[in-house]
Amino acid sequence: MKKLFVFVLFFGFLGLRAQTVTSLSGLQAAIDKAAPGAVIILADGVYTAGGAITISRQGTAARPIVIRAQTIGGAEITGTAGFSILSPASYVVIQGFKFTHSASRAVMAGGTSHCRWTHNLFQTPGDGEDLLLNGNDHEVDYNSFQHKDAMGRFIAVRGEGRQIAQRLHIHHNYFFDQKPQKGNGAETLQFGLSGFSLSNSSSIVEYNVFEECAGENELISVKASQLTIRYNTIRNCRAQFTLRHGNRDTVYGNFFINTPGLRIFGDDHVVFSNYFEGCDPAIMVGNGDGEVADGAQLTAHDRPDRVLVAFNTLVNNVSNIVQTGRVNGLGASSVTIANNIIQGGGMAAKISGPFVNGAWSGNMIFGCEAGDMPSGGYESADPLLVKDGLGVFRLLPGSPAVDHGVGSYRAVGFDMDGQGRRGVLDKGADEFDKGPVLAHILLAGEVGWGVGR
Repeated sequence: MKKLFVFVLFFGFLGLRAQTVTSLSGLQAAIDKAAPGAVIILADGVYTAGGAITISRQGTAARPIVIRAQTIGGAEITGTAGFSILSPASYVVIQGFKFTHSASRAVMAGGTSHCRWTHNLFQTPGDGEDLLLNGNDHEVDYNSFQHKDAMGRFIAVRGEGRQIAQRLHIHHNYFFDQKPQKGNGAETLQFGLSGFSLSNSSSIVEYNVFEECAGENELISVKASQLTIRYNTIRNCRAQFTLRHGNRDTVYGNFFINTPGLRIFGDDHVVFSNYFEGCDPAIMVGNGDGEVADGAQLTAHDRPDRVLVAFNTLVNNVSNIVQTGRVNGLGASSVTIANNIIQGGGMAAKISGPFVNGAWSGNMIFGCEAGDMPSGGYESADPLLVKDGLGVFRLLPGSPAVDHGVGSYRAVGFDMDGQGRRGVLDKGADEFDKGPVLAHILLAGEVGWGVGR
């Protein structure tokens, strides 16, 4: 369905109001006159922009304004400026471009809505973001972001006042080759800031691939509430996915391969059905240095409270579930660690801070020491994991993990394959099910600007 939609974008509107331009001045003139249903095509070639290409026109859901390259990647915009989408722009599609202009020049302002960036390549040099998102209901899909060696992020999400951007959909993008920088401010994807962290986004980040990215210690930095991050693949990135600020985020079905895994601060998060292999650590429950609910600054490492970490599979990790020490740390409270499978690697749990009212139940460990996991919180048994054709360990028939989940967790609705969980749940990320697989560990060729070319 997605490829069909892309085909329609490239060819379906041509009979409505297509116009081909051969210069940036011609492009700007056509944009300034664009009405709903307009299709503006920039002929293939290299164009040097010295000033912003501004868009403030409004399409409709049925008749968006499409601004696209003649062929995917055929029109390159270089120089010191790029597309700037301004209020009240809506229902605008930017498609098929290669952006090599300066960083921080692809901008979406507050007051914009329902715009889409699709099948573009971002390789923008210098400090700053490749793409800055404000406004609501935007979509960013099938783009490639690559070769960043400067401060700034591939994507940064912001908002207005204290409200984070809402209902964004960021999916099927490829993030590749972000070189380490000195200092803070080089995350791969930064979703929000401290001042936005208590506002709900209701956005989804899914089916993206992150490879060889390590601009700083945080890879994905979430500073917003009520965000869903699912079915992403993070491979060979020496930076950590961090729930840094915010509450009620949902993280499931993600694949972490040879990374520092997931770090958790904030309240009421749900982390389930994720797969971790070769990580150090796999899951880090933060040791808080403040309690925002009691008046601590939003910039604090908010103590994790009432977090569920359940039904994940951890295989051959250097360290598995950890909490590091902190001078005068507040630790974590009322965290539930349940029905995870931990096989091989370092000790199953290493807790070095306060872990008040922690609940451990139904975990299965094999080939590693329990460490700080209490004896009543686990069983030692071989879960009968075997690698599939994609190199992911999953359950064999007859595994003691099948139909042996302990407790009832209504929030745990899907496994790492996107299959629904019903009845007595299976331990770990994989629900043993012969039904159709809706999600899997992703390869670079399944995402990014080249898909469907």
